[in-house]
Amino acid sequence: MARYTGPKTKIARRFNDPIFGASKALAKKSYPPGQHGRGRRKKQSEYAVQLMEKQKAKYTYGVLERQFENLFHKAQKKSGITGEILLQLLEARLDNTVYRLGIAPTRRSARQLVLHKHIVVNGSIVNIPSYTLKPGEMVGVREKSKSLELVTDSLAAKGSKRSSWLEWDNSEMVGKYLNPPQRDEIPENIQEQLIVELYSK
Repeated sequence: MARYTGPKTKIARRFNDPIFGASKALAKKSYPPGQHGRGRRKKQSEYAVQLMEKQKAKYTYGVLERQFENLFHKAQKKSGITGEILLQLLEARLDNTVYRLGIAPTRRSARQLVLHKHIVVNGSIVNIPSYTLKPGEMVGVREKSKSLELVTDSLAAKGSKRSSWLEWDNSEMVGKYLNPPQRDEIPENIQEQLIVELYSK
């Protein structure tokens, strides 16, 4: 399956959660999309609930099936709570960190900035959105790209509201990944235990 590039509201309505940001359509139509969306009231099976949670996490972070599975197995090998470690690995992705720092307004646009070589890690250009950051690594905007309208507008809109595990220097346009976030610091509405149960079958 290729990366999803279709209507974002349709996906948000499927999960009844604004996973791509605030949406007026979701407020107006709080039922699944499609011909039978409004009348769909069947009780879902345990497997269906677990699968939906995994799909929600994938769409939220813009990760493909194979990548997501690999991250899960990586999380399984580490000591600690597998679900929490999985979310920490997703949060440590370069595209997600660019979004969290406010350099881009959405994860999708953050991914594009990384792919188009506008982002540097420790002073060197990195164009791999899935690059996993380590504590202490610096993420910034390339010198030539600091005047990009998308970047300046996004940083202005973000203001000083940033995640507690990140540090930002606005004058230099450089951020620091301090440490993996604790579960209660991650704002995403994901029940990671359901994902762990799905892969444990």
